[in-house]
Amino acid sequence: MAAVPLGFDIDAPRWDQSTFMGRLRHFLNITDPRTVLVPERELDRAQAVVAGCRAGMVPPGSSQEQLLYAKKLYDSAFHPDSGEKMNLIGRMSFQVPGGMAITGFMLQFYRTVPAVVFWQWVNQSFNAIVNYTNRNAASPISLAQIGVAYVTATTTALATAVGLNLYTKRAPPLLARWVPFAAVAAANCVNIPMMRQQEIIRGISVTDEDNNELGHSRRAAVKGIAQVVVSRITMAAPGMIILPIIMERLEKLPFMQRIRVLHAPLQVLLCGGFLLFMVPAACALFPQRCSLALADLEPELRDSIVAKHGDKVPYVYFNKGL
Repeated sequence: MAAVPLGFDIDAPRWDQSTFMGRLRHFLNITDPRTVLVPERELDRAQAVVAGCRAGMVPPGSSQEQLLYAKKLYDSAFHPDSGEKMNLIGRMSFQVPGGMAITGFMLQFYRTVPAVVFWQWVNQSFNAIVNYTNRNAASPISLAQIGVAYVTATTTALATAVGLNLYTKRAPPLLARWVPFAAVAAANCVNIPMMRQQEIIRGISVTDEDNNELGHSRRAAVKGIAQVVVSRITMAAPGMIILPIIMERLEKLPFMQRIRVLHAPLQVLLCGGFLLFMVPAACALFPQRCSLALADLEPELRDSIVAKHGDKVPYVYFNKGL
């Protein structure tokens, strides 16, 4: 093994994470859908390279470009809190291939109640896996709590979708096409907080600027989860709002009426185009390492921090999850 290049820190952000553009470039890098095709052995090798680099040693002959690529693979496949390999479906890099297929079919098959029920169930099952995978791993959740969160979110999505589907029978056709988005938005407001309920109940770990743990905060958890809800709805919004307008006009064209069998694949591809940009853009809306002013913490935690550190800790920091 060779020593790490002088001045190189593999955990230092490549782009300024205090700006939206810096975060966008970061998430364009780690949500790259091509990384889902990387073999498991290469991911494990990347993990070993990152671990070695943190310890001050790298494989002989390693270039900085190779080290950064290993970090890209590591960030795309391993949880930032626990360091454990995330399941493939739950990774943000799988949002484009997984989300484009499910969203495309939700937007195509919205006319009948059975189709609405089936695709909303598929979508909420997918979301449950993503939300569990990207939680703050420092807050464990039981199988019973996962089950309750899943059932609650699925019920919310189905009730919203079916109710609006029946309500819009006499409304303009475009309104019916927007029903899937309304259901997805409503379910996200339930699914994510329910799946991460332990963080709200027990609080999440907060640190100072140098990553020294200061305690656990429920208010920090609420802020982080609220930002994730906004990000997820934003991620889905352009495709699920703009694409129905496009399809409503395209389907009236004579040549489109002759190729109805291709409408669903076309929507899937167009959804992929939206998600290719919106996944990193939505993830970049808020910093991954979120901050909260000391004055906004629970009184008991704030008093504890002030007693130990005085006025040296104006802000606390925590991982909000994705």
